[in-house]
Amino acid sequence: MRHRTARPSVRQVAAARRRFDQAAALPFADHLPADTVRQAVRAEGVRFRDRLYAPAVTVWVFLSQVLDAAHCCRQAVARFLAWRVGQGLAPCSANAGAYCKARGRLPEAVLARLVRDSGRRPQEEAPATWRWQGRTVKVVDGCTVALPDTPANQEQYPQPRSQKPGVGFPLVRLVVLFSLTTGTVLDAAFGPYRGKRTGETALFRRLHDNLQAGDILLADRYYCSYWELALLAQRGCDVVCRMHQRRRVDFRRGRRLGPSDHVVRWAKPQRPEWLTPEEYALLPDTLAVRELRVWINRPGYRTKVLVVATTLLDAEAFPWNDAAALYGARWYAELDLRSLKDSLQMGLLRGQTPALAHKELWAHFLAYNLIRGLMAQAAQEAGLLPWQLSFTGAVQTVVAFAPLAWAAPARWPEIARRLRAAIATHRVADRPGRCEPRAQKRRPQTYPLLNEPRAQARARLKARRCA
Repeated sequence: MRHRTARPSVRQVAAARRRFDQAAALPFADHLPADTVRQAVRAEGVRFRDRLYAPAVTVWVFLSQVLDAAHCCRQAVARFLAWRVGQGLAPCSANAGAYCKARGRLPEAVLARLVRDSGRRPQEEAPATWRWQGRTVKVVDGCTVALPDTPANQEQYPQPRSQKPGVGFPLVRLVVLFSLTTGTVLDAAFGPYRGKRTGETALFRRLHDNLQAGDILLADRYYCSYWELALLAQRGCDVVCRMHQRRRVDFRRGRRLGPSDHVVRWAKPQRPEWLTPEEYALLPDTLAVRELRVWINRPGYRTKVLVVATTLLDAEAFPWNDAAALYGARWYAELDLRSLKDSLQMGLLRGQTPALAHKELWAHFLAYNLIRGLMAQAAQEAGLLPWQLSFTGAVQTVVAFAPLAWAAPARWPEIARRLRAAIATHRVADRPGRCEPRAQKRRPQTYPLLNEPRAQARARLKARRCA
């Protein structure tokens, strides 16, 4: 006599999914509820069958994987299995195959939309006192992340030519737009490390729609060109950046505003290939740019003198010292990238294909934004600024509180209050005049570098043993 294998009904799956939505959303209930995920799925025109790993469940398991130090699919599924057992539900399979398939079905556009929404919301809800002179400041910077050395990744993201084939890793170039107010990721663009139109400025032009009239953009010297300043000026956006090393500065010329402070006119260069004749004709023949020389008298700083270029031309509304201090805040983009690559371990991804690597990048951005949203709430309640709190401390606190929130959802208001209070206690120390050598005391292990493909090295060792 044959017995049918017991399968959960559609109603049971839906009920379990709703319970998981309510419990898993608790650490970020105010920033990413399950309804928000479903709205993003519907907005992208994607339809899913009613199954255990629905989009909201898949996103939450994906986030738990990103926040976990191991970054392992098996451990993320084990966490989901443990929650089901703790809730008295039928256990799911401990095999990660179903979760990996669900993650493959999840569209990249859904994760990207969630990142943009979660990054914009804390900035809009921030107090007006957090803004610089009442204006929204955004920071752009770029970096690279490495992918596993697979044929698919190498084809789309080839490794640098300086690395031998079979030894290096595919590299992805990232350009990220941050909110200076809350530190959240507003948007990101990525492409190959090398090739035509793959530089940071080319990727940044994909993000221009995130800049509105009245915004101020902070950038390093790589973005200091007539094209970037003129294109953003068309949008009503001002720019503060460091002067490019190839542009000559002469403070004896132009309209003098003060010591080491003047306004000059930059001439429009010849039309580049990426700009159409119609777009080129709309740009002005000359662009007024303010240049400021800044002296840095801090021990341990390599740079002693730099020139800041900006389109903030009003010296009375934007004095020299205020404009110089604003450019100093550009360093927060470096710290935010460090938080992504070190605290969330985004420096080396695990995706075996470019499509999966893209989703992994957006998942890291989403987890980062959710943590930043909690930090903004904690800072506001404690009367602090978000950048005064430790991102690593916030991650550790959320990871420690998450099991308690899942186990006792009825106590969530109290747990959330204590969670934000704990995050507010991890403050970044203010150490003025700190001077540290750029060197490491701990000696690395003396293993030689692998200068050939691992398969060849393994075959050579086997041949030596047989001989």
